Amino acid sequence: MGSRLISPTFVLSTLTLFFLLFIPQINGYTPLSEKSIAHLLSSSHASSSLESQTNLDFDPKSGALLSPILIPRVPGTPGSEKVQHHFVDFFAKELPHWTLEWQNSTSKTPATGDTDVKFSNLVFRRDPPWLVANQKDGREKKFVKRLTLVAHYDSLYRPEGFVGAIDSAAPCAILMAVARNVDRALTKRWEGIMRRMEEDVDGLEDLEDDGEKEEDGGVQIMFLDGEEAWVQWTDEDSLYGSRALATEWEGRKYDGVEVGKRSVDGGPMTELDSISLFVLLDLLGAPGPKVPSFFGDTHWAYQHLASAESKLRKMGLLESKPKRPFLQEGKKTANMFNGGYVLDDHVPFLQRGVPVLHVIPLPFPEVWHTMDDDGDHLDIPTVGDWAKIVSLFVAEWMDVEGFVPEVVVGSNNEGRREREEL
Repeated sequence: MGSRLISPTFVLSTLTLFFLLFIPQINGYTPLSEKSIAHLLSSSHASSSLESQTNLDFDPKSGALLSPILIPRVPGTPGSEKVQHHFVDFFAKELPHWTLEWQNSTSKTPATGDTDVKFSNLVFRRDPPWLVANQKDGREKKFVKRLTLVAHYDSLYRPEGFVGAIDSAAPCAILMAVARNVDRALTKRWEGIMRRMEEDVDGLEDLEDDGEKEEDGGVQIMFLDGEEAWVQWTDEDSLYGSRALATEWEGRKYDGVEVGKRSVDGGPMTELDSISLFVLLDLLGAPGPKVPSFFGDTHWAYQHLASAESKLRKMGLLESKPKRPFLQEGKKTANMFNGGYVLDDHVPFLQRGVPVLHVIPLPFPEVWHTMDDDGDHLDIPTVGDWAKIVSLFVAEWMDVEGFVPEVVVGSNNEGRREREEL
């Protein structure tokens, strides 16, 4: 994350809509019961009930999700490719229902002269299965809204050997944990809908009548490349991957979308219009973060995220012990938004009208852009807590209450099993 190379850190937005506190109608967002929350975040992936899932996932030396990312990841280098393989292998093995889209581009940089550098974005996606079936059958591609979770995986070109644990290895690992935590509940919810479709001769038509087909969106996770500046942060030397992706998706039209569904400018819907909310995680993993609410039009989403943190703290499910909550601005009012924001991977999407929730602490952690931004300086309980907070936010957004599989501890403590209940 390189935005402190700009002065001032806050940049005034020219988009006046961000001065407004706007609460949109969103699909679902049903709060989870305490029982569902406990099962959602249970150590169902641990080999023993005594093992800490946080350590299994995020230990800097051995954590299955985080440790493979804690290497230099400069775009176009072997380290970057190793981390790409880590993402691909994880989803292929643990989450086979998720699909992968690669978006590649090349660009020259101030550090590499006339040599083109390859930037590779990975987009992992989980859509309702009836939509996936339609596409596999060669039918018209359906427009679907997707909650979009984002982190960049590249690291600084200089200083040589820079790891970037908070920036942004830990956020990437957090999103991997989130995908795993919500996947089983999504499967159960959508399997129930599919069964009703199979039993009903009218199938999708009845689902459309009761709104369920319309309301069921998907979720996607973007691992973006090339966020960091190679020499000094400018509009051209930064955000290589996100700029390329936003440009490509802006040109990807949904010409066959039903009447009444048009983009904000009145033209055909594009892939950008499918993003219901762009949730960007950056610089997470240091103790005691203070994350502001930047945008009035998505303050409602910030409030939901803050509510998730509050619930989990009251239930005793978070491991960190900060003096204040991570998300302190839930009561912020419309007149308190000054239009400022931090430059980051959301900017190319924000400029095209995509709603953004930017989860980044201010002030930045002390290790930011120093060689101390490594695994040894991470606060692992804080990393684990962010995974839990975002998992609950996503689960409630995706409306999985009543579909979270119950995890039952075996008497011999040899593992855990799911109790199938609908």
